[in-house]
Amino acid sequence: MCPFVDIHTHRFTGCCIELRARGIHPWQAADQNVEFAVTDAMFADADAVGETGLDFACGVDRVAQERLFRLHLDAAQRLCLPVVLHCVRAFEPVMNILREYRLRTAIFHGFIGSEQQAARAVGRGYYLSFGPATTRSPRTVAALRSVPLERIFAETDDTGADIADVYEMICRVRGVEMETLKERLAQNYYDIFDKDGDNERK
Repeated sequence: MCPFVDIHTHRFTGCCIELRARGIHPWQAADQNVEFAVTDAMFADADAVGETGLDFACGVDRVAQERLFRLHLDAAQRLCLPVVLHCVRAFEPVMNILREYRLRTAIFHGFIGSEQQAARAVGRGYYLSFGPATTRSPRTVAALRSVPLERIFAETDDTGADIADVYEMICRVRGVEMETLKERLAQNYYDIFDKDGDNERK
């Protein structure tokens, strides 16, 4: 039986494939000396860099956020690691900054954007991760309905939700069988994180 993939969780259970990402959240961008913590050593045991990005709803200085974001992107580019993105009310700035980098790929975690934004992100080769908040917004449901399955992930974030429930939500929206979705999302994971054919530690 194909495993579930929880691409972004704060509650590691070991019952499914869970991504190991390292990063400093944009909410902490104004903390003193936080920039000095973003070193290659920080990502030594990481599958991805993040979460990182911009949050224009949190009140943290935007210049400080961008500076921290760029430090993460510099590391991701240098180490050839995917990036897990935090993007709140900052889609255009995030997309503009990403354009400056040659990244392995990026995953918009907790995507709650529109169908048009989803199409633009996917058009650039990025992935979108959907979670428990997806069904609260009709426009995000429309985005989920429109994105190729080859470009989506599921997540629980810090909600305490069960990843199986998120999969069931996606199945309802997309009209696909559970096992079909599990196989597709597992393949998406391996496409990014199992380039050398070694998934023993995943």
